[in-house]
Amino acid sequence: MTKGQNAGNEPIAVEVEKDKSYYWCSCGESKNQPFCDGSHKDTEFTPATYKAEETKTVYFVLANKLITNPFVMDHTVNNN
Repeated sequence: MTKGQNAGNEPIAVEVEKDKSYYWCSCGESKNQPFCDGSHKDTEFTPATYKAEETKTVYFVLANKLITNPFVMDHTVNNN
């Protein structure tokens, strides 16, 4: 499995909205990190879909050579 380019080392906090889908950049080339902007076109990469089950802050990791499972991206914060 080819791993994406290193887009950074720190997660990005995003306020996600319930029932909205977000498309995580798996190639590391997007200029709209941590989300896909189509930079993967004509490569083997595809974005990973994240559908928010509730409105909350989610920390998305950035694509890098260590990430092999995009679902490690959901690090939630309890705002209570």
